[in-house]
Amino acid sequence: MSSSPARPDPFAFDVSGRPALPRLRGLFVTGTDTGVGKTLIAGAVARHLRKRGLVVEVFKPVATGCRRGRGTLISADAEFLAACAESRRTLEEITPLRYATAVAPNVAAARERRPIDLAKLFDAYGRLEGTCDAVIVEGVGGLLCPIRDDFWVIHLARMMRLPVVIVAQAGLGTINHTLLTLYAARAAGLHVAGVVINRYEMAPSARAALDSVRPPGARGDAEMAMYTNPGQIEDRGRTEVLAIVPADPASSVERAAVGPDTQFAVSQADWRGVIFGRGRLRAPPAKGRATD
Repeated sequence: MSSSPARPDPFAFDVSGRPALPRLRGLFVTGTDTGVGKTLIAGAVARHLRKRGLVVEVFKPVATGCRRGRGTLISADAEFLAACAESRRTLEEITPLRYATAVAPNVAAARERRPIDLAKLFDAYGRLEGTCDAVIVEGVGGLLCPIRDDFWVIHLARMMRLPVVIVAQAGLGTINHTLLTLYAARAAGLHVAGVVINRYEMAPSARAALDSVRPPGARGDAEMAMYTNPGQIEDRGRTEVLAIVPADPASSVERAAVGPDTQFAVSQADWRGVIFGRGRLRAPPAKGRATD
């Protein structure tokens, strides 16, 4: 009796049979979950670098939940990223794979009967070589989100070999989600640059009050969780919290707006050092005066 061939282990994250992608400078921005604000953070980082004189490009390899317009599918995330980077590339070049159904890419591809074309994705990324100082790549969903049944976001991150920035929510539950993402990234051999905590809702006065010793619940357990999460993530995850970004009603991906509080918080991190190496690799010189 013959046995069927063994299926490859998806958690091996093997990309040895995939084509080599160009080694670009930049960041791979992922999230602990869908809806944590990774598009906003990716755009704010791109905008920060652009305002400091770097030529920045953005890349969102696949997007679902796209709207129909001008005879094609349009990703609002791609529009936002392009505006932040002041990119002149077409939205089709920024996001080569687009689907209308707002589900995981492999599911959207099956429902819409349009298979995922990895060659098209790889070609679009390869065309960035030599065009910019840095590229900001924003994944879809989290690292273990499947792009195709046999090819997930984490496989793409391995192929791109960019420093990974994890965007996490601020409130209760984020320690577990963030540590799981860190574990998966490191298991795949990815270099994690650090974590950005998004939508932090505590006022300075509340943080000051929690600096003193108080009984549980004195300031509210939710506030205590939000206050202590950054330190817990750094200590337990052995990583750096690069930025703590406040909840900012002036920020909106749909309106292509980065609020001043968001931009200020993001701009406190040393993104040039993360991308080009702190004291190891020389970053391109700024071409203009820094303005945010």
